[in-house]
Amino acid sequence: MYSEEFQAKLKQQRKQWEDALTREPGRCRRDAFTTLSGAPIQGLYTPAEIEGADYFRDLGLPGEYPYTRGIRRTMYRGRLWTMRQFSGFGAPRQTNERYRFLLRHGQTGLSVAFDLPTLMGRDSDDPLSEGEVGKCGVAVDSLRDMEILFDGIDLGKITTSMTMNGPAPIFLAMYVAAGEKQGVPAAQLAGTCQTDILKEYIAQKEWIFPPAPSMRLIVDMMAFCTRRMPKYNYISISGYHIREAGATAVQELAFTLADGFAYVEAGIRGGLPVDEFAPRLSFFFNSHLDFFEEIAKFRAARRIWARRMREKYQARKPESWLLRFHTQTAGCSLTAQQPENNIARTAFQGLAAVLGGTQSLHTNSMDETWALPGEKAVKIALRTQQIIAHETGVTHTPDPLGGSYFVEALTNRMEAEAEKYFAEIERRGGVLKCIEDGFFQKEIARSAFEYQQALERKERIHVGVNEFVEEEETLDIPLLKIDESVAREQVDGVRKLRQSRDGAKVKGALEALRRAAAGTENTLPRLIDCVKAYATEGEIVNVLKEVYGEYREPAWF
Repeated sequence: MYSEEFQAKLKQQRKQWEDALTREPGRCRRDAFTTLSGAPIQGLYTPAEIEGADYFRDLGLPGEYPYTRGIRRTMYRGRLWTMRQFSGFGAPRQTNERYRFLLRHGQTGLSVAFDLPTLMGRDSDDPLSEGEVGKCGVAVDSLRDMEILFDGIDLGKITTSMTMNGPAPIFLAMYVAAGEKQGVPAAQLAGTCQTDILKEYIAQKEWIFPPAPSMRLIVDMMAFCTRRMPKYNYISISGYHIREAGATAVQELAFTLADGFAYVEAGIRGGLPVDEFAPRLSFFFNSHLDFFEEIAKFRAARRIWARRMREKYQARKPESWLLRFHTQTAGCSLTAQQPENNIARTAFQGLAAVLGGTQSLHTNSMDETWALPGEKAVKIALRTQQIIAHETGVTHTPDPLGGSYFVEALTNRMEAEAEKYFAEIERRGGVLKCIEDGFFQKEIARSAFEYQQALERKERIHVGVNEFVEEEETLDIPLLKIDESVAREQVDGVRKLRQSRDGAKVKGALEALRRAAAGTENTLPRLIDCVKAYATEGEIVNVLKEVYGEYREPAWF
C-alpha cells in the first residue's frame, strides 16, 4: 500500500521516536499492555503494522466484497440499526404490555426472552418447572400463549427475534400459526429465530436432543423457510453466549464462525443449494468493553465469512457472502456493585457495536445483575441507543475508523488468530467432534480462569469490584419482581387448555409428527399442525424425545 521510499523514511523516523522514548523512563503506567483477549498492544501503530496490505483485497469499499467496511454502501446514512431490546417476563399478557411500552418509546423491533422451562421444552405444570415459571423470561406453553404475547401487535409490520434453541422448530411453528391467526401469511413474516443448538453444547447448556437429530431439525427449518418464508432468518449463529461463558474475543469470533460453517455444510448435505439458504443465515455477537478489539472483531468476522462463502462453499450470490449480525452488550461485564456504572459500560459497548457495523442492537439495563429490567432501567438502555444514533455523529459516514493503523492491525490479527482455530478444529475432526471431545468447553474454561486470576491480581481493573470499591452501598433502583401468582395463573391456564381442546385432533397431530420425525419427511408442517391443534410445547417435545432421545453431556477434567 506504501512505496519502498515511504517505508524506509517511516522506519528511520520510527527508530528516532523509539530512541527518544528510551530517554524518557517511567512514562508508561506499566510494562506491557494487552487487549482483553490477551493480545499485546504496541506503543505506536503506523503503516508499518499493515505492511503488505492490499486496500481492495483486504478492505474494499462499504457494501462491496470483502465487506470489511460494512455490508451496505451507505450503512447508517441510509438506515439506522434495528433497536431491539430483549424482553420477556411473567405471563404472556405482562410481556405484551412491556412490548407495547417499548414500541411507544421508539423501539423498532421485538426480541422475546423465554423463561427456563420454556427454553428446556417443559410445560409450566411440569414438576421440574416449579419455581422457574416466568422468572427469567416469559412462559409460553402453547399457541394460545403466543397469540396473547403478540395481541394487538401486527406481525406483518414488526420484526421479531426469538431467543429459542432446543425447541426452536416448535416456536417457529407457533409464530407461523400466530401470524395466520392475524391474517399474515408465512411469506410475509420477518424476524429471526436463534436456533443455534451448537453453541448450546459449547456454552449455554440449554439443549434437549443429541447433536445429530438437533441438526436434522435445523435443516428441516432451513428447507421450510427457504421455500416458504423468504423474509425470515432461521438461524442466528450466536457468539454472545460463548463470550458470556468466559471466551476471549478471538474465541468468540472463531467458534461462532466455525458453527456457521457447520450449518452451511449441513444445509449442503441436506440437498439445499448454498445460494438458496445462505442469504438467510444471520449472526449474534457480544460487544464487550475492549472498545477497539470489539470493533476489529466485527470487521474481521465480515471478511472471513465473505471469503469462506465465496471461495470454499462456492456461493455465487453476493447476498450469500454477507455477514449480517445482531449485537447485545456484555451482560457478564455488568456489576451488582454500583449498578449505575453499568449505564456507562453499556453505552461504550453499544458505541463499539455501531462503529463495528451492527444491523441490530440490544443494550443491557443497569439493573440486570439484580433482576429482570424494570421500566426505568430499560428506558435508559433504549435511550442510550437513541443518543448514539442521533447525537454522537458516528452514523454520518460508513466505517469511520477504517484505515486506522491500530484498528486495521487488530482486524488482521483477529482474522489470523481465528484461522489458527479453524485449522485446529478441522484437525480434530470438525465442530461436532470438538463438542464431543470437550475442546471448545475446555478452551473457554481456561480463558475464564485466566481472566479471573487477572482480576484477583488486579492486572485488570473492574471498577467498583476490585478497585474504587465503596464499602457501604445502598441499592436505589426499583427492581422488577415476579409474583408467585404468575406461576399459578400459567399452570391453571395450560391445564384448562388441555380440557377445552379437541383431544382426538391433538393425538392425531402428535402421531403424524412422530412418523415424520422417525422418517425423512420435513417435520415443520407436522409441527404447525400440532400447534394449531393446541398441543403444548411439552407434549410435542416428549414425542420427539421418544424418537431422538435426550442429550447428556460427558464430564471432562
